[in-house]
Formats: sequence, structure tokens, C-alpha cells
Amino acid sequence: MGVGMSILGNRVVRVEDKRLLTGHGGYVNNVDLPGCLYLSFVCSSMAHGEIRSIDVEEARQAPGVVGVYTAGDLSVPPMPSLLPAGVVPGFPGANEKWLRPPLATGRVRFVGEPIVAIVTEQRYQGPDAGELVDIDIEPLPAVVDMMEAASDSYVLFPEIGTNVMSEIWSPGDVDPLAGADVVIRQDILNQRISAAPLEPRTAAASFADGRLTFYGSTQGPSGLQGALSGFLGLAPEAVRVIAADVGGGFGAKGLVCHEELMVAALAIELGRPVRWIETRTESMQALPHGRAQTQTIEMGAKRDGTVVGVRLEVVQDCGAYPNVAALLPTFTWLMASGPYVIPQIAYHSRAVATTTTPVGAFRGAGRPEATYALERAMDLLALELGMDPVEVRRRNLIPADQFPYKTAAGATYDSGNYVGALDRAVASANYAGLREEQQQRREKGDKIQLGIGVSTYVEITNPIAGPEPSKVRVELDGSATVFTGTGPHGQGHQTSWAMVASDRLGIPMDRITVIYGDTDIAPPAQGTGGSRSAQMAGTSVLKASEAVVEKAKHLAADLLEAAVEDVVLDTDTGRFHVAGTPTKDVVWEDVTRAAGAPVEEEAFFQAGPTYPFGSHIAVVEVDTETGAVRLQRLVACDDCGMILNPLLVEGQVHGGAAQGVAQALLEEIVFDETGNPLTSTFADYMIVSAAELPSFEVIEQETASPNNDLGAKGVGESGTIGSTPAVVSAVMDALSPYGIRHLDMPLAPLRVWTALQAAQN
Repeated sequence: MGVGMSILGNRVVRVEDKRLLTGHGGYVNNVDLPGCLYLSFVCSSMAHGEIRSIDVEEARQAPGVVGVYTAGDLSVPPMPSLLPAGVVPGFPGANEKWLRPPLATGRVRFVGEPIVAIVTEQRYQGPDAGELVDIDIEPLPAVVDMMEAASDSYVLFPEIGTNVMSEIWSPGDVDPLAGADVVIRQDILNQRISAAPLEPRTAAASFADGRLTFYGSTQGPSGLQGALSGFLGLAPEAVRVIAADVGGGFGAKGLVCHEELMVAALAIELGRPVRWIETRTESMQALPHGRAQTQTIEMGAKRDGTVVGVRLEVVQDCGAYPNVAALLPTFTWLMASGPYVIPQIAYHSRAVATTTTPVGAFRGAGRPEATYALERAMDLLALELGMDPVEVRRRNLIPADQFPYKTAAGATYDSGNYVGALDRAVASANYAGLREEQQQRREKGDKIQLGIGVSTYVEITNPIAGPEPSKVRVELDGSATVFTGTGPHGQGHQTSWAMVASDRLGIPMDRITVIYGDTDIAPPAQGTGGSRSAQMAGTSVLKASEAVVEKAKHLAADLLEAAVEDVVLDTDTGRFHVAGTPTKDVVWEDVTRAAGAPVEEEAFFQAGPTYPFGSHIAVVEVDTETGAVRLQRLVACDDCGMILNPLLVEGQVHGGAAQGVAQALLEEIVFDETGNPLTSTFADYMIVSAAELPSFEVIEQETASPNNDLGAKGVGESGTIGSTPAVVSAVMDALSPYGIRHLDMPLAPLRVWTALQAAQN
């Protein structure tokens, strides 16, 4: 690195990879707990019914059984099914009747809901004992379809009197389609999908000397600490949560799960460590699902393609117990304008309960749903007007000189260059050349047709803003330690925060340690989610590092016999000297020796959300004889503000795009009419693999955010938000000559083939 150069913005290889790839990760299953017991659950095999009786006596006599528990055997209170009021402005918050007990009480509401907890000496003994439990459940009607649930034809919570858990209306009484020359309308499904993390949920706990130590696969250790302390009646300082490594979260591990409460409660009850390891089938049935939203969008426009307004009607499936899902339509509404100038927007949403697995946050959490609806509408508008889909978007994108820009949905976008991102993606994809090849194939009547899809998007990151603390300490030997409340689950935080600290301290990265995931050591924080980490924790680490430097300058000034204001830190060499006189200097070890202790400072940073954006171009081949779709190319220009490490950004875009492509083409959670899940294993649920994906083409563009010192925005969810509509757009483009306007995801071969057969006949 040359004089005056910053490490920020450079392609730095992740420092954590060697440890993770060589099997030295600190996962919950790797924690050695002598004398550990194993927890398993007997779960409902019925979607909806009244529990008439539970007979556990035979199970209690089974080999290795330490204890068998039903809801009445433990004093663990039920958890509110909605977020507390005040977390999101304007959101109604929890109803005291919307409570979910850790073990089903009186009624079961989805297949996979825990009813009985069994603790055994060995892991295999729990399922064996579970076979001996006799549960009598009287069936009640299952309500699987969210539109049926919205009609209240059968109410799942009689004490509440409706299946509608939350409802949002846009303010005012406007007709957004007034003055339109053309109006398109489309019903759209964002199908239910699974987060499918590599590591399912798992937890372990021990209790000794009045203190609980809890090991969790969680995105938010501080939040988990607060929940455990509140629901178990322990002081916060009597609960220690450790989440060293997490094998995938994607939002589904962002909140406390009921099984975790049981692990902690039983460790206290039995006085021995207890561990719970979710199986893949249990994970597919009970880990919160994502998306599950139906939409009806109407878009009005002038003949020149200028949009005059949008009406969006949304029904959100919450599953059996409303929680984050009841909040998701708030973000769909907030992002209902997308990157476009849309003067009028009318919005109405209802979040409803069904007898299915609860729905939660999943990579984007309400924002991809808004983007998908808008992008499908833009494609249909282009088709209606006979315009190129790129051109109709370009005519409506918010100009770069209009920021900050307030939308009709009430969002204030911080910065953007939307046209620039679209132009870069179009140029990199050779869009004109692709259209020529497409036309040639169509004229020849090739059985393999080419489809070219485009999407433009903007999303909100750090949507629920809270203060982010960090602490930076320079040790006696001149190394540094960064303490952060954000924990990684694939994002590369150890690398990023070490880069930021190194840039400000002038200490090499290999001498910087990043500490996270332990509530006894790391500062309390909101956790990792909503693509908030770089802009919040990154800025907090930057400020703490700068504060350490300022404190050190006072010590260095005494050593240099100079005024504090004359002392500077050469971050290329890590040496303090008097400005203009670099021949006499002191190093960090001199400073800490003079202090007689490590030099440390804390910093807190709080700021509002940022709005990353971008454009994706997808190229697919569709076999018109079999319906098979093959993704040939995905060109992605995702602008996440100023980039700390391009390598990490590309990794996040790749992972996000893979999940977005998966939703477009492969993945869907399916229930039958009685609420039984038909996709409970990877044999039935078509999770994406590298075999279905091309090498993504990632293009950089940087538009700094004014909302933080790094100019950073989030990128963890961008790839998912942009890729799904682009891929669907490409498939529908290939099918457009056959008169096929829209198909719901996933665009699996049978669905495409059936539509082609219907069109050709």
C-alpha cells in the first residue's frame, strides 16, 4: 500500500475463511458440554385441531428418558405473536390475545407445532420415546389458502373474531389511475419459500451458580439475551448468550424461537446442560418461511409510457401465529414506488392467519415483494404499449439530480443514480446484440427460444434504526481489538471491521482481532439483519477508532513534547509525529506504555435508513418442447454506496442472486388442502445448487449515502431483490410470442410446458 492510500475499497480476502473451511468454526454443535442431555419434540401431525388428551406415561419409562413435559409442566410463559407497539411507527403492535405458547396448549395450528418435549441421555433416544406418546387431537377445519383466510369464512382465533392480523391503508382518497391512457392489471403470487440455512436451528444451555449460559444459532445475541431473561424471570446479567458462528440465517434466525426457550428452561429445571438440534424435516416444517404474499397490481400510464399511478392490493400470509409477517406489508407499502416517479399510489394490505407454518423475515422481508409487483407491471405495460422494456423503465426512473427524493409512499431516498445502473447493466449485457440473436431465433422457429429480462429496483436497508455501539482497544503490544454487537453469518464482518479499524489506526489487519457474538464481551446491539451492518456497525467502528486515535494523540504529544493539535498519525506506518517533522516519532507500543494500560474508546452511531438500488439483466433459454428453463447469464449492477471491500460485496450479490433465481425457477413450499406440508425434505423442495447457476457478472457502481461517514449502504439483500423479477421477466419474454403474458413462480418445466401447450392449442 502506497503513501496516503486507504485499505478501504480494496479486494481483501476474508480472514475468517481458513478457520471456517478447515472445520474450526464455533458452531453450537461443536460446543463441548460434559454431561449434556438432548431435547427433542413430539410435534403435531395435524394442521388444526383441539387437543383432547396427551398420554406420556409409556414414554417416561423408555430407555434414557430423563423427563417428558407438556405445556402444563413448565412455567414458561407464552410469547406475544406480534412485535411490541412502537418498534415501527404506525404499526399496531401486539394484541395480548395473540400469544403462542412454547408447547401447544388446547389447540394445534400447524403441522410441526411442538406439543411434548422429551429430554434424554442420548440424541437418538428422544425420537424413539416420542413414538410412545399418545396424543388425541380432534380435527378442526384447515385454512391453507390466504384468500380464504382473508374472507373469515372460518376464524382460527375465535377470541379475536377475525383472521386479519393487521391491515394497512394508504392515506388519502385518490384515484391513482385517473388520467391514464392505458391501464394494466395483474394478479401475482410471491410463493412461500424456505430459508433453508445450511445449519438448521440449534441451541444449547447450561445453568450453574444462578447463571444461564446459552449457545444459539442466532442473528441477534442481545435480543435473545433479553428474551431469555424476560421469559425465564432472570436478571439480564444472569444470562450469557454466545453465538460464535451461524451457518446461515437469511432473516429466519432473527427472532427468538420457542424451542430455544425450552432448551433454557429445561437446563434450569434439570441442572444439567441441554442441547437441541433441529432435523432438516423439522426445519422445513417449523423454521419461519418467507414471502407468501398475493398481490393485485394496477398500473396506469400515458401512451408515451409515463406512469401516472399505481394501485396495489396485498394479502400477506402470516401462517399460524402472526409475528414479523404481519409487519412485512409495511415495507411492501413503503417501497411501492420503487425507483420510479409515480405521482399517485393507492395501497391496501391485510395480513392473515392460516393453519400453516408461521412466516417471518426472509432476505428482503417485504421489499422484494414490492419490487416484483412493480417489475411485472412494467413488463406488462411495455408489452401493452409495444415498447422496449428497458425504454419504458428509463422513462420513469427518478433522475439523479432529484435526491433526496420523497415518494408518494412516504419514503425519502437518500441518493441514487438509477439510470446509470440501468445503462451499465444494459451495456455490459450487450442488450442490443441479445435482441438481434433473439429475433433470429424467432424467425427460424428454433425450439430453444431466447428470453431477455430486465429489472430495476430500490430497497430500504437498516429499516428499523437503532443505536449501534462499538469499542476499539489498542493493546499493550500495539495490536488492536474491535468489539462489535453485530455477528456475521456469511457477511465477512471480521474482515470488514478489521479493515475499517486498520484504516483509521494504521495497524495492520493481521494484528486486529474482531470480537462478536458473546453478550459478556460484545456490546449490546440490534444484531445483524436488514442489511444494516456496514452502514451502522462499520461507521460505529470507524468512530470508535477515531476516538482512540484522538486519545492517543494526547499521550503522543507528551512523548514528543509537542502540542496535541500538532500531532498527526501516519496511518501508512502506524507512527505518531509532529506535522511536518516525521523524523521523530512514536509508535502505538510507546503510547500504551506511557498510558500504562491499553487505550480504548467506545462509540455509538445512529442514523436513518439508506436506499441501495440497481439493475439486473437476465438471459434464459426456454425449451419450447419440454418447458425447461436454463439461465444463461445474469448481469447485476448493485449500487450499495461506497464499497468497503469489493470481494465481500460480490460474495453477497452472488449469494443473494442465487436465492432470487431459486425463487424464480425452483423453490416453493406446498401444502395440501388439509394443511399437510408436501415439501418437507430436500427431495421434495427444489433448493438451488451451483449446477443450476451460471457465473454471475457483477458490475460496480458507487453512489455515496449522505447518512453515514462511510457513505455505505446495505448489500446483503440486493441480489435477491433484483434477480427474481429479472429472471421471470426473461422467461416471460421468451414466451411472449405465444401470447403468454404472465405465469406465477416458480417457473418450473411443467408449468411452462403446460402454458405453452394451452397457448399452442
